[in-house]
Amino acid sequence: MEINKFLDSTYLKTTEQAKITAQETKQNVIDLVNEAIKYHFVLVMIRPKFVALAKKMIIDAKSNVNVGTVIGFHKGINTIENKLIEAQKAIDNKADDLDYVINYEAFKKGDVALVKNEVLKGTKIGLDNNKIVKWIIEIAALNDQQIIEITKLIRDIVVQNFNEEQYKKVFVKSSTGFYNTQNAKPTGATLEAMQLIVKNAKPLSSKAAGGVKNYDDAIKMVNLGVTRIGTSTALKIFQGK
Repeated sequence: MEINKFLDSTYLKTTEQAKITAQETKQNVIDLVNEAIKYHFVLVMIRPKFVALAKKMIIDAKSNVNVGTVIGFHKGINTIENKLIEAQKAIDNKADDLDYVINYEAFKKGDVALVKNEVLKGTKIGLDNNKIVKWIIEIAALNDQQIIEITKLIRDIVVQNFNEEQYKKVFVKSSTGFYNTQNAKPTGATLEAMQLIVKNAKPLSSKAAGGVKNYDDAIKMVNLGVTRIGTSTALKIFQGK
């Protein structure tokens, strides 16, 4: 299996989180992009401030690697207006994929109208600009029933408002990887949660992010029907480790 065709190589830590300098953070992004070009990963997933830099590197290298960035990261509580401003900036900087953090806290409180509105508007600006759109639902913050319900909500909004060629470009994505869990619970994708997402997202695509650290886990995700894997260990997975 050409596992690299499923890998979104990811670096989203801030300088504060990584406890390194701004220049070191930038160098980590540069190294990530060069690695993705060399090994033909699908995409690099980086913070918005680095999108233009990464895109220039990839164009200069005549590579097909795409550039993705996060919107409303990492808590998802930004207003839809602010998320759309972020999305437009990413589009202006030539991002290929827009990965929104859905307002899962609003969803848990029952404000379904707010969530429907942001899914509709956030998806529309992406698809209108020929981008891939992913909705991060943050599975570590949800129980199984909530995972099913929010996945179906995203699916229904997209299928009802866009045509088939468009909604092929929309994903339900598991996690940010930055959610703080209790009692050592996983912060990212699990096989159990991805089964729920894959089943209930169809005909939309599914992305497993966070927690996929080795080749065996990546293969299990692909066998479930996941079509993208977001990981900070893309090279290790590519090497079969």
